[in-house]
Amino acid sequence: MNIDRRQLALPAVALGLLSVVPALSPAFAASVDEEAVAKNVEAFRKAQIAANAEALAALCAPELSYSHSDGHVEDKATFIANATDGKSKVLSLEYQDLKIAVVGPAAIVRFHWVGEAESVADGKKSSTNLHILMNWQKQGADWKLLSRGSTKL
Repeated sequence: MNIDRRQLALPAVALGLLSVVPALSPAFAASVDEEAVAKNVEAFRKAQIAANAEALAALCAPELSYSHSDGHVEDKATFIANATDGKSKVLSLEYQDLKIAVVGPAAIVRFHWVGEAESVADGKKSSTNLHILMNWQKQGADWKLLSRGSTKL
């Protein structure tokens, strides 16, 4: 029986490709999760601008710990109540230099918050310039905001 190089090459190439596919799967899964987290981060930003309590509630974990740059910490109910109380209006809010790192069922999100708001009572405008750290957790099929901390810049 004569076997030429072409007959030997095909199984070797197939075997080589099969060994690469498992190595690509985690990278592909991470990018899918990163995209899902990025989508939720953007939805969270839009919900903050719109003061949309329903959207914020859907994006936050029940165990939420939301820390402000002045050091006070809110649970989910308090955060949503204060973010949607109508005392101020968000004029602009950007999340700049967004970085997402997915580690198993957790995602570490960092960005530069640049915003401007206006007090409804007196029309006074204020600007914020913060560094934000968010921790998102995969709960079932959804990514939920578990904690958030900020530092004034």
